[in-house]
Amino acid sequence: MTHLVSELTQLERIPTQIYESADAACLTVADAITDLIQQRNAAGKATVLGLATGSTPVRLYRELIRRHQQEGLSFANVITFNLDEYYGLAGDHPESYRKFMQDQLFDHVDLKPENTYVPDGLVDRDAVFQSCKDYEAAIADAGGIDIQILGIGRTGHIGFNEPGSGPETLTRLVTLDNLTRRDAARDFLGEENVPRHAITMGVGTILAAHQLFLLAWGEGKASIMAQTVEGKQTETIPATFLQQHNNCTFCIDQAAASQLTRQCHPWLVGRIEWTEETTRKAVLWLAQKTGKSLLKLVDEDYTENGMSDLLVEQGPAYDLNIRLFNVTQHTITGWPGGKPNADDSHRPERATPYPKRSLILSPEPLDDVYCLGGTINRLKQHGNQVTIAYQTSGNLAVPDTEVRRAIELMIELGTDRIGEADLSYATTVETQLNEKGSFGADTSEIRQLKGLIRRSEARSSARTLGIDTESLHFMDLPFYEEGRYRRFIVTQADIAKMCELLETVKPHQIFATGYGHDPLSVPALSFEILSAALEQCAGSEWFKDCNIWLYKGPADEWEAHEIDMAVPLSPDEFENKIQGIYQHQTQRSQSPGRASKKSSNSWDLAREINCGTAEIYDALGLAEYEAIECFKRYSK
Repeated sequence: MTHLVSELTQLERIPTQIYESADAACLTVADAITDLIQQRNAAGKATVLGLATGSTPVRLYRELIRRHQQEGLSFANVITFNLDEYYGLAGDHPESYRKFMQDQLFDHVDLKPENTYVPDGLVDRDAVFQSCKDYEAAIADAGGIDIQILGIGRTGHIGFNEPGSGPETLTRLVTLDNLTRRDAARDFLGEENVPRHAITMGVGTILAAHQLFLLAWGEGKASIMAQTVEGKQTETIPATFLQQHNNCTFCIDQAAASQLTRQCHPWLVGRIEWTEETTRKAVLWLAQKTGKSLLKLVDEDYTENGMSDLLVEQGPAYDLNIRLFNVTQHTITGWPGGKPNADDSHRPERATPYPKRSLILSPEPLDDVYCLGGTINRLKQHGNQVTIAYQTSGNLAVPDTEVRRAIELMIELGTDRIGEADLSYATTVETQLNEKGSFGADTSEIRQLKGLIRRSEARSSARTLGIDTESLHFMDLPFYEEGRYRRFIVTQADIAKMCELLETVKPHQIFATGYGHDPLSVPALSFEILSAALEQCAGSEWFKDCNIWLYKGPADEWEAHEIDMAVPLSPDEFENKIQGIYQHQTQRSQSPGRASKKSSNSWDLAREINCGTAEIYDALGLAEYEAIECFKRYSK
């Protein structure tokens, strides 16, 4: 495939197509697969596909299943080879990649079982080398892989080719990177349960495929995408070796593309239209790049950083600086619910009505206090009616050790105070826990108890924030309660529950997250449900007077130019928030979202993010605060 370089893509070393959504990107790849299968079927030849696992390709597989079931696309003459498999897991293990492929694709199309190849995760250690050679030979015997589907890990791995993997590597046993294992921790109910090794196709094996499609969704992949597409080839980021392939295309969504130069700094690669949004982005970027406050930027700073045409259109620098300083200053408010009887012409939130009905949507317990604990406290102190709705129970994130702790407490209390006859629930759950072991799926009783544990933590956290526990709403959306990570499916039942909540609360403002996240993540699905519910409620009177504020989500924050409301926290307010986070005992050892070199737990990472935002505002020349929580206005 010829790589057509334009002015805006001149820094990109791999053809990269950006789509509005993951579904739109998957349609392009599904079309390519469909066309090839139909051509080969007509010629009586086999099609050889290389397949990936994880949440990224799930929507592609769902589209292929749809085409098989509704349009008659036949896979009877298709041979598949999967990229990798965890070493030590049997094919029927709930987290094995063989099981994943059966659930997500194989069992729903007319693929012949003997034509589906997945590395053997149980081969004896002494036989691993030969097994890997046999896998390579099977690919060669099939005529090589026609189309290889890839995802990308946050370390830049493709397959399980971790940093240090070169372009000559073939199928082999590898040791998994700590970050890779941390990302898989929730699937395995704890990092300690994640296998330390895997069998993977090598980078060289991948590069031998005739055509490659790499898929990536969500802002969590934005940084590694930019490094892969625009950086030099290096073993530190194995995905950069895809630059060597002459028929490789990256199909990514807007969020995953957000750090490509043409998206985040387009003025560096070509002429652009200087809208209010791009002007704000560019000027704040310039201040951070030069290490100057906004009011200290001079004409030379603009001209030396690709922004001379902005000076011509909107300059001089002094005028630009003053205007953007004011815009940034007006994002700061100590009244996230609006200040009554005040001039709100330069405030993020309107003064009336007062008090407001404020609805806080938290995809899982902890997201609320972690991301906007200080804001919640402020809303309540100012007399607003605050409702916190936990969209899911979060029970999939509770380690089994916490369940055993609860069971032991119930049994001890029951034995001493209640009597043996009332211990049936505790003993039943204990038996089920013993039978399932470390890797088995939780029973409904186990998941129920894990959900109750997280409810207790949420109530304790709410009390710390000054919120009455009667203001908490536990939605337990069906998509989560009936699913598992990477296997969630939203239905009308989820949307109906959200509509019911909205019509009950009739909020004047909603705080939500999930926008720009991986489409199959809990926050993204929760936001998808909210969006669908808002569409159905658009005719309601409250809808016309409702503002929606987006918070970024655990372990991340909006860029300075994206912030529409910044809520500063005093040292005491921030420490109160940290205490609220600390109440979530089952999540203490987990740093949600992104990894941090500085922080190993949730409260330290929250401190790093919120204090870091305050430092950014200070560096821009604004007031110096202890910490800041940030929000972006969402257009309904």
